[in-house]
Amino acid sequence: MPSGDSLPAMSDWKPALDAIVGSRHGGKTDHVLAALRELDARHPNVPEIAAEQAFTFSSQGAHTEALSAYERALALGIASPAEQANTLAGRAVCLLRLDRDAEAVSALEYARVQFPDHAEFAALLAIARLRAGLKDEAFALLLDTLLETSGDIGLAAHQRTLRALVRR
Repeated sequence: MPSGDSLPAMSDWKPALDAIVGSRHGGKTDHVLAALRELDARHPNVPEIAAEQAFTFSSQGAHTEALSAYERALALGIASPAEQANTLAGRAVCLLRLDRDAEAVSALEYARVQFPDHAEFAALLAIARLRAGLKDEAFALLLDTLLETSGDIGLAAHQRTLRALVRR
């Protein structure tokens, strides 16, 4: 992770990044990628710029490029926990889209440790486990996630029984 001294002052790049991201309309991102590349060339060590490049690549279906940009953003060190969680999720989705299921399982297990209250990681991990051939583990995790996040009173009333049945 670069030291704070090597990063450009936020005031140098943040307004430009906000304007570029704000120019996304209805999924149109062709112009966004060129602008992000230019901004990245001027400010090459800003993880938020790399993360936005990753998101843009991913939205265009360029998952190999997106994965590389997500990994770069993470290596540079994202300060905001919310943005770090989004970047970890984006990286995992790219791994799944590239059929790198075992890597996605590992990445999502790590993300769950870092962000235990983010149910999206459990849902993504269930998908990754299923695709990696870990069907029982995938189903158990998905059921646990459903029971933990649902407000349904019927599920709440039968939660203990459901958990016992899936684990027997």
